[in-house]
Amino acid sequence: MKKLILPLLVAGALAVPSLALAESYYVSVSSGLNLLKNSTIDYEYPDLFMYPPYTFKYKPGVAVNGAVGLKSGVLRLEAEVGFHDNKVDEIIDNIETKQHKVELDLSAWTFMANGYYDIDMFGSGVKPYLMGGLGSARVSIHNPVYGMGTSVTFAWQVGAGLGIKASKDITIDLGYRYLKPSTLKENTDYGIGKYTFGGSEILAGLRFAL
Repeated sequence: MKKLILPLLVAGALAVPSLALAESYYVSVSSGLNLLKNSTIDYEYPDLFMYPPYTFKYKPGVAVNGAVGLKSGVLRLEAEVGFHDNKVDEIIDNIETKQHKVELDLSAWTFMANGYYDIDMFGSGVKPYLMGGLGSARVSIHNPVYGMGTSVTFAWQVGAGLGIKASKDITIDLGYRYLKPSTLKENTDYGIGKYTFGGSEILAGLRFAL
């Protein structure tokens, strides 16, 4: 997947001069379902005993994105801000295989540079697209008892979708994305925690030509 992101962003960067000349600007908003894969958290203990690794299972959550972009022909380049939120359904102790119901909420703000390639379907009003993005994620895990821990890490995403022309200035956007922040490391009272997560987003939105 990472091999797809770089060519899309390079193509977008090379298109910047023509984008500026075309002055084809747009804004977009989208929202939808956020489906996180199970996460694993491991602790490296400085003392004599070992803390068992845990698996986090999530409930379906929500994702909301907003972006400003430039378009030239089949290429688009945009800056995007997103908010993603999921509640933890249960935590599984991987050593004793015990399941624990908890009140945990995982949320992330993402700041991405995205490149798009729109596929022209013989001048029709429906255009499939491929996309990729690089940026950062500010991830927070909130517990009503222990409070909130926050970390910032690198993130990437890839996706595909359809743009459906609704009017001269409005395009309906239906898409799928896979978002993957890098492994998080956090110093806690229990040791150094290593935490991985990522998942799929099914989105619907609108693009408005300016």
